[in-house]
Amino acid sequence: MDSPLEKYYGKLTDYDTIAIRYNVKIEGPALKPEDDPEVMEILPKEEGIKRTVALAVLYGDKDECDAQVAKALDAGEEPIDLINNALMKGMDGVSASYTKGEFFLPDLMLAGDAMMSGVALCEAKLGHKADSKATVCCCAVEGDPHDIGKNLIVMFLNANGYEAVDLGRDVPNTKVVEAVKENKPVLVTATALMTTTMTAFGKIIALMQEAGLDTPFGCGGGAVRRDFVEETPQTFYGVEAYHVPKLADAIVDDGKTWEDIRKEYSDIVGEYVAAYS
Repeated sequence: MDSPLEKYYGKLTDYDTIAIRYNVKIEGPALKPEDDPEVMEILPKEEGIKRTVALAVLYGDKDECDAQVAKALDAGEEPIDLINNALMKGMDGVSASYTKGEFFLPDLMLAGDAMMSGVALCEAKLGHKADSKATVCCCAVEGDPHDIGKNLIVMFLNANGYEAVDLGRDVPNTKVVEAVKENKPVLVTATALMTTTMTAFGKIIALMQEAGLDTPFGCGGGAVRRDFVEETPQTFYGVEAYHVPKLADAIVDDGKTWEDIRKEYSDIVGEYVAAYS
């Protein structure tokens, strides 16, 4: 029976119109993540255990990832091969989907957990940690309890073969400097979500310079602007968490300095970055 409002205004809920408005009838089922052309190029092509592992990471299914990695190891697959050509390929697919706006923060976190769990199984089989490209120290600065950005950076670094030393959140400035001395990283990243905490960047750099440490220092976070960061030498402004492995690659492989990164940021990360236009 029509409601009084529907008698006066006509039918209020036209489900056919709604279906067309949201393209349900026009487009049909959504494209599966693995069927996206860019993701297809990244994932293992042949059906088999490596593709199955990569898909488990792509879908953020930790239990399935663990089960398939264990199955692969039992079948004689090499742990390093699984890490490089299955687990990391799945994470690369996630990164591609995130960059295009098709995956979101929860997708990243679930996929990262799945991948790192699979890596841990492979490392247990190896009997030692897999070799890393280099070390990067990551923190959320003193006074700042917000660590989602830092966690994403750690995840992307681990997924790309770096050893990310996670110093945590609300990290005292002196602890950052101690970690740099101890770990000898190729890069330090620090995040701040609040304007009241981003002044820690300059304080950390001052302490590093007093200690003779010239490690490039990437600064980012919701409150942070490029012009503020570049007031301090030895720093550069980091725009997206997924850019960090490419910036680290530029330092390790191409010998780029913090000054080079300031000048060549968009070229290094391989995309147009408005903050550097």
